Amino acid sequence: MTKKNLQVCLSPALFDLYADRKSIVVVVDVLRATSTMCIAFEKGVKKMIPVSTVDQALEYKATNPDYILAAERNGAPVNGFDFGNSPQTYINSDMKGKTIVMTTTNGTKSINIAKKDHDVVIGSFLNLKALANWLIKQERDVLVFCAGWKDKFNLEDTLFAGAITELLDKSGLYNNSCDAAQASKTLWEKGRHDLFGFLENSSHRKRLEKLNIDSDIHFCLKQSKTTKIPILINDQLIALDED
Repeated sequence: MTKKNLQVCLSPALFDLYADRKSIVVVVDVLRATSTMCIAFEKGVKKMIPVSTVDQALEYKATNPDYILAAERNGAPVNGFDFGNSPQTYINSDMKGKTIVMTTTNGTKSINIAKKDHDVVIGSFLNLKALANWLIKQERDVLVFCAGWKDKFNLEDTLFAGAITELLDKSGLYNNSCDAAQASKTLWEKGRHDLFGFLENSSHRKRLEKLNIDSDIHFCLKQSKTTKIPILINDQLIALDED
């Protein structure tokens, strides 16, 4: 059996070096966009439309006033929008059957970069095991795409890349000769027992702490709390369910 390739791209600035037009791309923005997407579907959202700019989100709203708008820039909610980028805002909200148009600093931008030539699914610690199991069943090459922070490397997305690399490695189906995947796995092995503590000096943890949303960090680092796997089809995210 020919093994499939497993690669990790640590920043959007590097994506062109990894793009191959055949891999399934797993977009990850742990703090917080992809975590929010996973929990939104867990709470009954029907569709999410990821856009790159605030103006694009407003254009969608103009076509359908029932759309709910979610926007974040530099960690903070955008004035005039229904939601920011906190997964916890969806916990006690009635989201069943709703369509969310979402734009964030890093996550939605990365989705729209990847979708041009690749199939795209959404990863977070919240759907880690379900996503890994689903990917293994696809028998295709995998590229884990870390959204980072404004094209820069970040720790939290890399930790997730290491966690899913470990799970895919265990299947024995992947040829993991990618140095970035190996580095991610090494970081994961070092930080896995205390992710919050490991991220103590990370830039985005500090950024969110200044915004008094420390609880979001704890929430986004919980593992395998949903079986929902958001997948992009015709520019819209819908949810698969890996039981």
